[in-house]
Amino acid sequence: QVQLVESGGGLVQAGGSLRLSCAASGRLFSLSAMGWYRQAPGKQREMVAGITTGGSTNYADSVKGRFTISRDSAKNTVYLQMNSLKPEDTAVYYCNVHLVYRGDYWGQGTQVTVSS
Repeated sequence: QVQLVESGGGLVQAGGSLRLSCAASGRLFSLSAMGWYRQAPGKQREMVAGITTGGSTNYADSVKGRFTISRDSAKNTVYLQMNSLKPEDTAVYYCNVHLVYRGDYWGQGTQVTVSS
């Protein structure tokens, strides 16, 4: 099995910054990508940012230039640095890992609230 432990959410004023972390453990031998998704009340879960084991990254248009995803492969940890936060970034943020032939695993979610 795979375990994901997220941390770093909280309450911040608009324009502020937060850094999310997600540590993965367990059977990760076929890990191909890690990423972050978010879900705001009444909305569908959406991809925020992703990073492959090769280091390629992709971002949702709404966060480009403000958020940065990175990965410490030795620690199997993925980070999301969020700058210039806006009230519309308020959501529960979920860590995701994709394993080849084994599918996706999700963290428990961490709340990010941006006040105006």
